[in-house]
Amino acid sequence: MSAKLLEGKPVADAVLADVKERIQKLKSQGSVPGLGTILVGDDGASASYVKKKHEACEAVGMRSHHAGVQADGTQQDLIAAVEAFNADPDVDAYIIQWPVPDGFDFNAALAAMDPGKDADGLHPANLGKLVLQEPGPLPCTPAGIQAMFIHYGIEIAGKEVVVIGRGPTLGRPLSLLLTRKMEGANAAATVVHTGVSDIASYTQRADIVVAAAGVPNFVKPEMIKPGAVVVSGGISWKGKRLLADVDESVGEVAGWITPRLGGVGPTTVAMLLRNTIEAAERRVAR
Repeated sequence: MSAKLLEGKPVADAVLADVKERIQKLKSQGSVPGLGTILVGDDGASASYVKKKHEACEAVGMRSHHAGVQADGTQQDLIAAVEAFNADPDVDAYIIQWPVPDGFDFNAALAAMDPGKDADGLHPANLGKLVLQEPGPLPCTPAGIQAMFIHYGIEIAGKEVVVIGRGPTLGRPLSLLLTRKMEGANAAATVVHTGVSDIASYTQRADIVVAAAGVPNFVKPEMIKPGAVVVSGGISWKGKRLLADVDESVGEVAGWITPRLGGVGPTTVAMLLRNTIEAAERRVAR
């Protein structure tokens, strides 16, 4: 592999060091920040992600709270968990782990959240702030990817970015984030998806390609311009093996590439905790 690695851990470590310092400051004022998680069903991958978030909280001295909703439960059970966290003063921000099983309405549950407690930046009001380029909690995976670019000195302004996938948690908000008129953004972003017949014709000219398709090894070397930055944001599983959207052979063409393990994941968790500490600071300032 000739490409340099976009490893997420150094980026996450820097963010979490700042979060830990801010937590200590709040603790000195008699306040301990708290992150909540809601997990619907018993999907193994989702449970693993939730566990990592609680471990990250423990590592920085943040409280964590959890609510589980049975897979055979009802939408009202999920709404009840949301309302409980909305009312709990010990929970500064929380997430509903995505995806949820069939029969549950994730968007309706998001809409029931207190937008001020939205740790994932996905509440309609907060996505609206992103569209309007106003301050608010940012979607964690897109924010983590942007932080990686900044950390590694990758120029974004004026560059052509192609995002593969239009999902609400990564593809669509990332395109909004990277086109904001501010430092660390100001790019030209194109979103391609299953409705586009020749995706390679877009990616071959891009300076930065972010794959968020959830299709293993979707991005091949012939789709990438030599020296381009390539990020695999979408994942899938084969048994217990995590598979990336980007074929590892792309590293022979790209200038920068995320590793199969330890790329975007650590930064997503770090941004989740950053959104939580910011929510806690707003609470204390009120």
